[in-house]
Amino acid sequence: MISTRTCAALLVAVLATGLAACGPPAARGIRYAQARSNYDPLQPMNRKVFWFNDKVDVYMLEPVAKGWNWVAPKPVQRSVSNFFTNLRAPIVVVNDLLQGKPKNGASDVGRFAVNTTLGVLGFFDYATRLGLAQHVEDFGQTLGWWGLPPGPYLVIPIIGPSNPREAVGLMGDSAASILPWFVGWEILLGARAGELVNTRALLLQQVDEAKRASFDYYVFVRNAYLQRRNALVNDSVGATNLDQEELYHPQMDGQMDGQMDGTGEDLYHPQDGTSDEREGVTP
Repeated sequence: MISTRTCAALLVAVLATGLAACGPPAARGIRYAQARSNYDPLQPMNRKVFWFNDKVDVYMLEPVAKGWNWVAPKPVQRSVSNFFTNLRAPIVVVNDLLQGKPKNGASDVGRFAVNTTLGVLGFFDYATRLGLAQHVEDFGQTLGWWGLPPGPYLVIPIIGPSNPREAVGLMGDSAASILPWFVGWEILLGARAGELVNTRALLLQQVDEAKRASFDYYVFVRNAYLQRRNALVNDSVGATNLDQEELYHPQMDGQMDGQMDGTGEDLYHPQDGTSDEREGVTP
């Protein structure tokens, strides 16, 4: 019987073979990014899932993250983040090559070697000190780089903001990961939970500020996610260790107009028209 990981790897191979048929890289992706920045036809369902995810965060993840934040100083949290970022290096390298970026691929291989050795399994980022730039690449970005449109905005339970293209990308990244070949699923699940708590602890202040300042937190997260993904696909933005998580818990770039009423209900069910009408946007 063919294993799930083998099926995922075959799917990635088929998709990678057909990428060139999607159109020229980057340029077509930018056009889609401009045309589909607020494409959210599934908004009623998405808001319900978003509400559920937020409750999981408020009542489960955030309290644990606060406890970890009290125990572990920020340098320790940063080192843990560096460790997990280093583990994802093979995924980044594979997608560097799939996007036709051998120079970036060589740089990321060098980063992995330096941080795994001199950086003590990746806990310390010595590669950046040596001038090896960090890149954030995944299979969802690879599909977008070759022109595949993202499709409608989609909020997935527990996972958070996504779209059909990124959902397929998650399967591709799973096939490119080397860890499941050597580590049992129960250890991987525990490690993922630990990474999630550590990242949430690093973003406690940013999430709190975003919730307090945004008139509609759902719209804020959606727009920040879509803009960030479009920028990453088109290589028009720099990257940090927390890029992927900041898409779901984005940092405020400035005070948004309006305040929530303190109950939190208007974050998910605004009273005066739809969120897009208030923004003057037509999906």
